[in-house]
Amino acid sequence: MSKDFLTLNIAVLTASDTRSLDEDTSGQLLSDRLIAAGHHLAAREIVPDCIYRIRSVVSQWIADEAIDIVLTTGGTGLTGRDGTPEAVKILFDKEIEGFGELFRQLSYEEIATSTIQSRVTAGVANGTYIFCLPGSSGACRTAWDKILAAQLDLRSKPCNFAELIPRLRER
Repeated sequence: MSKDFLTLNIAVLTASDTRSLDEDTSGQLLSDRLIAAGHHLAAREIVPDCIYRIRSVVSQWIADEAIDIVLTTGGTGLTGRDGTPEAVKILFDKEIEGFGELFRQLSYEEIATSTIQSRVTAGVANGTYIFCLPGSSGACRTAWDKILAAQLDLRSKPCNFAELIPRLRER
């Protein structure tokens, strides 16, 4: 028996000191991809590369039971202003270690050893998935097209993240 598609409510947060909505190619790519896949863009914001501003927005979104997924883009590098993992990991109830590992493996095929500079991470916080992606649109394309599109589709076999959403808040 095949499952019907499940529309998920996905919020997109861009961490950048320099981008506006008009210049946010990565946030736009993720928004376009998730809408094209049949999901709902629940919210979209840009905040400076500041761990407390990032953490504040993500905290608000994970407290909103209507939001299933948070995608962040930017701030996963090694420079002094890159702090998205530090902002978000503290919120995780569970980390999804395999996400970063798989992303870097796939990214290696595209950018070779430069992928080691990415601190991509993912986890579950308050029953909400959080995926922290690099700020480049190429990296966001890789993450969406090669991992997230299938994992956020209830019909993907043998298993997927979408089918676990109703059980993420179990205690």
